[in-house]
Amino acid sequence: MIRNQWYAVLESNEVRRGKPVGVTRMGEKLVAWRDSQGKVTVMPDLCPHRGVALSVGEVHGDCIWCPFHGFEYDASGRCMLIPANGKDTPVPRAFKVQTYPTHEAHGLIFIYWGQPAGEVPPPRWFTDLDASFSYGSVRDPWAAHYSRVIENQLDVPHVPFIHHNTIGRGGRTVMDGPWVEWQDPDRFFVYTWMRQEDGTPARRADEIARPEKPFHLEFIFPNLWQNWISPKVRVVVAFAPVDDSNTVMYLRFYQNFMRTPGLRGLVNWSAMIFNTIVVHQDRRVVVTQRPLRTDLRMGEKLIPGDAPVIAYRRRRQELIDAAKT
Repeated sequence: MIRNQWYAVLESNEVRRGKPVGVTRMGEKLVAWRDSQGKVTVMPDLCPHRGVALSVGEVHGDCIWCPFHGFEYDASGRCMLIPANGKDTPVPRAFKVQTYPTHEAHGLIFIYWGQPAGEVPPPRWFTDLDASFSYGSVRDPWAAHYSRVIENQLDVPHVPFIHHNTIGRGGRTVMDGPWVEWQDPDRFFVYTWMRQEDGTPARRADEIARPEKPFHLEFIFPNLWQNWISPKVRVVVAFAPVDDSNTVMYLRFYQNFMRTPGLRGLVNWSAMIFNTIVVHQDRRVVVTQRPLRTDLRMGEKLIPGDAPVIAYRRRRQELIDAAKT
């Protein structure tokens, strides 16, 4: 995983008031909970006293309560009470749990995984997804490293094969391009043009103009992806890293062509059935890839159609190296 980045790690509806939630993210056991105002806190799921998971405790007002000895920790991770010492006895500074900077937006909970040197800007989002869109959502676990799951969504040549009876119908196996357009250092678009085999070789992106059609893929580092299908329809994924061999895909279908209450929900629900079928076609194959994690140089024999994957790997390696310094 890339340090010093905002990661979407949970959906907002997974963390309810009054009930701590224990999850594994970034290879760490974490607990998420809400204070009396509904503000979410994410911290290691470990009481520093005797190592108990705080997620099996309770929320008392603005503190999370350890069920073993009643220690209470506030949203900054500072221990506010050690009952055995008496309620008016000062608490030693050593009794503190590290907390992660947390931001909640778009129905997602983000954590800043690293040590920020001062204030950090909020996590990024897709600028053209406004309040006119509604969405259906599903949480889908994959037994694969998050880099593999991301790269699958940037891999276009696989579509007519894995998805031959869904989104890949038509036998368009020849790939012209693809066109990778960087919008800024941490955000790029992918334009593709798939056509049927006619005996002519695939053309590189520098040999022809990119398609004028609006359809494209968009990726925002470190773990957000959008399939821009039309001005009124999108598919969005947040890839939440669990550990080195597991990922939770938060898959969403967005639309703003149906806004009538009731019908809107039915459209979103129906679309999610189809989208889940599509990603499960991918999952069956991706979980077999080895090695589990991808790297910039790993001995694979790549083709021009892998340009988006190469672009992702290069920038990911740059961010990993930058975080080390």
